[in-house]
Amino acid sequence: MNTLDFIKMGLEASRNLTLGLLDDMQDAPLTQPTSKGGNHPLWILGHLTYSEANLVNHVILGNENPLIDWKEMFGSEREPVIDANSYLPWDQVRQTFDEVRAQTMQVLDGFSDDDLDLPSKNCPPGREQFLGTVAGCLLVLMLHPTMHRGQVADARRMADRKPLFA
Repeated sequence: MNTLDFIKMGLEASRNLTLGLLDDMQDAPLTQPTSKGGNHPLWILGHLTYSEANLVNHVILGNENPLIDWKEMFGSEREPVIDANSYLPWDQVRQTFDEVRAQTMQVLDGFSDDDLDLPSKNCPPGREQFLGTVAGCLLVLMLHPTMHRGQVADARRMADRKPLFA
C-alpha cells in the first residue's frame, strides 16, 4: 500500500464512522450535545463539508472555496444556533458533503506520494505546523470528522438514543 492509498483509507474510515452517527440524527438535527449547548449534528455536518472544501480547494490548491457562502453558517468562528431557518436543509448539506468528498478523492487521484511534501498554497498564518504541507492538510482531513464524532455521540445521548456502533 502506498501513502496515498493509506490516506484514502483513513478518509473513508473517518467518514464512515462519523456519518454513521450523523445520519442517525437526521430527524433531530438541532439536538445540542450538552445542556449548555454545543455543536449540533446539522452544524457539524455543514462544518465538516465547508471545512473540507476549504482545505482542499483553498488551502491545498490555492483556489477559492466553492462553499465560501457557507462560512457564515458553518465556519469555525460561527457559534451554532438552534434555529432551523439559519441553515440549509439537512438533505442538501448531506448531498453536498458527498459531492465535496468525491471531489477530494479526485484531487488525490492526481497526486503522487512526492506531492505530499509540497507546501500548501494558502496556509493560514500560524497554522504552518498542521496545514503547511499537503500531507498536513490531509492528516487534518482524516482526523477532523472523528473529533466531531464525539460531539454527535453526545447529542445522541441528549436525544435519549442508545449508543450506535457505526
